[in-house]
Amino acid sequence: MAEADGQEKTEQATSKKLSDTRAKGQVARSIEINSFAVFTAGFLLVYLTQKYLGENIRHMTVSVFSDLDKLTLEKDQIADYAYRGISFFILTLGPILGGLVLVSIIASYGQTGFRFSAKALAPKFSKFNPLSNIKGIFFSSRSLVEVGKSILKLVIIGAFTYWVLQDFILTAIGLVNYQIDDLVTFMVEAAYTLLWKISLCFAIIAAADFAFQKYKFRQDLMMTKQEVKEEMRESDGNPEIKSKIRSIQMKQARARMMKELPKADVVITNPTHFAVALKYDLGKDSAPKVIAKGMDELAQRIKKVATENGVPLHENVALARALYKSCEVGDEIPAELFKAVAQILAYIFKVKNEKKKKSIV
Repeated sequence: MAEADGQEKTEQATSKKLSDTRAKGQVARSIEINSFAVFTAGFLLVYLTQKYLGENIRHMTVSVFSDLDKLTLEKDQIADYAYRGISFFILTLGPILGGLVLVSIIASYGQTGFRFSAKALAPKFSKFNPLSNIKGIFFSSRSLVEVGKSILKLVIIGAFTYWVLQDFILTAIGLVNYQIDDLVTFMVEAAYTLLWKISLCFAIIAAADFAFQKYKFRQDLMMTKQEVKEEMRESDGNPEIKSKIRSIQMKQARARMMKELPKADVVITNPTHFAVALKYDLGKDSAPKVIAKGMDELAQRIKKVATENGVPLHENVALARALYKSCEVGDEIPAELFKAVAQILAYIFKVKNEKKKKSIV
């Protein structure tokens, strides 16, 4: 198991690390897939365009050999030969080479999907260090693995080719009795048979290498438990900072709550543990609202502020507990508590009205 700073990399890469790695242009990719695609596509393109290629080559050959007796090294003639040679190359091999480039792009896209990474194109000056490059080529484990793979691939394809050619070698003994046309036919058929069988062998090698590259890529991205924790901390935010933010938010909410408390109509309490302040505006509210609540020390502060501002306190253990558990600040009280609260408010409003009448008199 791989290690980092003395810790084993036992955890699979997180989605964030995978995303960051892809953004850098680092993905699991098999060169053998591209090689197989180019080899097979080249074989098919040559097979499909054999008549076109043969006709162009025949025409070029006849043209060249028919002019041998007239060959001169004059400037205009050399320019004409160069133009004909370039035209022959573009018209004959251009479509095939273009098709191979397209196939190579499709093979890469099929492995990794479309991914443009500016980071991957950014110059890395460390790559210009000859000493580190030599070390990376000759002494790295990756280089040794790639060399081993190349040797293994060469051995497999060589052995497979020899196995395929055995039958043709035995058949070739009788070629001395063949006509020219029969010899050409045999050679073409043998070549195509060999090529498609090698393509099949190449396909197996490419599939195995692709699976290996996927596995190795996942192993290289393995993380230690500490790395996972640090990444989660970075993604979710520092717990200490989040705790401070929550603490500040709670203080601000309590300050707003205590500021609204003098407007309450009544504070329902049990003797020491709970205090819930209610306000009811008959013209606006469909039910009484909780404008402040607290437990233990905060409950005592609510009772103190309420007393200082002339807000009535009403002791009801069961109702205070029920309101505290079922309501948040700003909520209307639940329907099942309407009756109990209404009785208290009715009594409070009655006392307030009597006080007003006495003060008028």
